[in-house]
Amino acid sequence: MTDHIIVEQPSAYPGVQSIRFNRPEKKNAITRAMYRTMADALNAANTSPNIRATAFLGTEGCFSAGNDLNDFLAAAMGGRGLEQEILDFLYALVNSEKPVVSGVDGLAVGIGTTIHLHCDLTIASSRSQFRTPFVDLALVPEAGSSLLAPRLMGHQRAFALLAAGEAFSAEEAKEAGLVWKVVEPGEVDALTLGLAAKLAAKPPEALRIARDLIRGDRGEIIARIDEEARYFSARLKSAEARAAFEAFMRR
Repeated sequence: MTDHIIVEQPSAYPGVQSIRFNRPEKKNAITRAMYRTMADALNAANTSPNIRATAFLGTEGCFSAGNDLNDFLAAAMGGRGLEQEILDFLYALVNSEKPVVSGVDGLAVGIGTTIHLHCDLTIASSRSQFRTPFVDLALVPEAGSSLLAPRLMGHQRAFALLAAGEAFSAEEAKEAGLVWKVVEPGEVDALTLGLAAKLAAKPPEALRIARDLIRGDRGEIIARIDEEARYFSARLKSAEARAAFEAFMRR
């Protein structure tokens, strides 16, 4: 467990598990321990009759700045690849048997953006910004995004997001299909948790089948995550990535 991830079942929202990023001093950058806690929470939800939906939330003004670059720099300097905790979280996210929703207020970078490709519904505040600077860090897309994003938003938008590193506003993300609804910043948490509670109140088996039909073959997504991870691990060990990380840390 880590205090940087708060996992709760709020009494005001029956059947809902909330997973909240809680590292605002680091813009909710995600460490290995945070990934482990989130993976455990998703896996536990699959077997808990008391949890029928999961909601991801951040803190005021920031969903997540993505992976903790200190972890990436350590991996680059040590010649390691993508950490297993990250892959375990992605597998748990893809294999979630319960609906997953998310609420974004403010910054959403890297995995802070691509996580929403796996969410069934995402609410974003009007001040939110989505960005994936993978190539700028000499890396490649992750989390199955190279498969899911082009399907969702078409080649050009997906390329702009994942390769060119262009930032999407909340309205642009909604237009691209990454976000379902845009609201005012103060409304994000309550609306996201309320949405999860509505899903939790529906007939669970019918909802599970409907969700599986809509989402399609999970094996294909897992295969793409693994393919991306091989490239990502190789890039982490590259001199190009090491130089990009060091330059970023000096800023």
